[in-house]
Amino acid sequence: MYTKSIPVIAVIGSDGSGKSTVCEHLVGTLSDYGTTSYVHLGKQAGNVGRVAANLPLIGRSVGNKIEKTRVKVIKTHHTTLSGLVVGIFLVRRVRRFRNMLKLRKQGHIILADRYPHLQVPGAYDSLTLPTTASKNPLINWIAKRELNAFTWMTQHRPDLVIKLNVSLDVACARKPDHRRDALKKKIEITPKLDFGGKKIINIDADQPLEHVLSQVDQSIGEFMTELGFKKVIKGEIA
Repeated sequence: MYTKSIPVIAVIGSDGSGKSTVCEHLVGTLSDYGTTSYVHLGKQAGNVGRVAANLPLIGRSVGNKIEKTRVKVIKTHHTTLSGLVVGIFLVRRVRRFRNMLKLRKQGHIILADRYPHLQVPGAYDSLTLPTTASKNPLINWIAKRELNAFTWMTQHRPDLVIKLNVSLDVACARKPDHRRDALKKKIEITPKLDFGGKKIINIDADQPLEHVLSQVDQSIGEFMTELGFKKVIKGEIA
């Protein structure tokens, strides 16, 4: 049995806020306190088109078609295709979440890139399908299971949320391949998320990277100390 509470630390923010860089850095920082596992709990649906766009010769054309199809599927909730796509991503997401809980039970400190929520339905990292009844019975069936899955996942709240707040212009400059309106929506939603009142650290992600990482490290150090963790260096407790 573990005497300390093993934390789940979530890093959230719009694309362009520096989540990937911060998470990569934090894996090393948290490893000083114990075995650390990184998990991605988002849908990752948009990555498919962007990866395809980097393919030689036909990449841009294929990537654009995939992205247009993805956006159309998300908007047309009533189609069978949209329900199947949502169902596939939901299965992947729940599987990753279950694996996260398993790792935590084994004593791993968890660093989560994104985290599911129900605070703003339809927003990033939340429900994709509407909860209102559709004329399509398959959509209703999948929507019910999506809601059940999110209800279960959100019962497991992160112990610390590192919220990276970025301005729209900075996010667009960092992510020129993303749609400005999509980034704007995510940036506006981010301040509204509190994940049930768990501890939240707000970071100004417009700052130079070294300042962001320094503030994140300081916050992590204070948080882990509160939980009773001490840094372990070269097999010895610091």
